[in-house]
Amino acid sequence: MWFEVNYKKLTVLLLLIPLRKPRMVAWLQSLLQPVSTLHYEWKQNRERNLYRLRHNGQVCYLRKALNDEFDPELRRIEIADGSRFRRNYIYTQAEQQPRYLGTMYLRPSSDYEDTGVDFIVLVPAGLIYDPYDMRALVDFYKLASKRYRIEEL
Repeated sequence: MWFEVNYKKLTVLLLLIPLRKPRMVAWLQSLLQPVSTLHYEWKQNRERNLYRLRHNGQVCYLRKALNDEFDPELRRIEIADGSRFRRNYIYTQAEQQPRYLGTMYLRPSSDYEDTGVDFIVLVPAGLIYDPYDMRALVDFYKLASKRYRIEEL
């Protein structure tokens, strides 16, 4: 509303009435075409920036931004809390038990509470997306101290 400018109409309105010939109007409109193109690109950039400002790192807004970008029809992308499991030890090598089982991993190291992730982005298996774009979008909105992982269901 505030930024809507019709440059074709404006050239005719600002031109003196005796000079309003079709050839003169066409020439002035062709001169103003780059200005009109720049104005259109500026409006598109403004809308993109306003969209980014309306969203933040809260779970509901982050989920909305991810679904708007990667799954606009079905909106299947979810965000879950990170796994925070305690480490369970059978025994360590220093305890000198009769048999040492070696190093066993029951879960990935990012699942434990001391090295874990704060949230998990759950992406449906059939969704086609670029993982780098998704990681960039999550990095843009998340808080700096939060860690995350992207998993496919």
